[in-house]
Amino acid sequence: MGRTRQSLAAIRNLRAYFAEFPDLDYELTIVDVLEQPDRAEESRILATPTLVRLMPLPSLRIIGDLSEKEIVWQTIGLLSDDSARPGSHPNDEGSSHDR
Repeated sequence: MGRTRQSLAAIRNLRAYFAEFPDLDYELTIVDVLEQPDRAEESRILATPTLVRLMPLPSLRIIGDLSEKEIVWQTIGLLSDDSARPGSHPNDEGSSHDR
């Protein structure tokens, strides 16, 4: 991963997102592909930055700076298409998805 602007942004974004859910049980491990190339290869990291969700199965990957919070939440399974955004109340104005 190195310390590229995009990698640092991904880490910052992800930590900010998880801070919205202090009771959420999760484990976050950051692998620097320059420092641990074998581990990156084991995890099949082909591009950086990459977020890998291992559980629940199936595992999945998101590549990029993770700047689209709702897409990240939806992809890793913490937000469904029809649910309220994290940190908002379903009855709050603007809390439903407009697609």
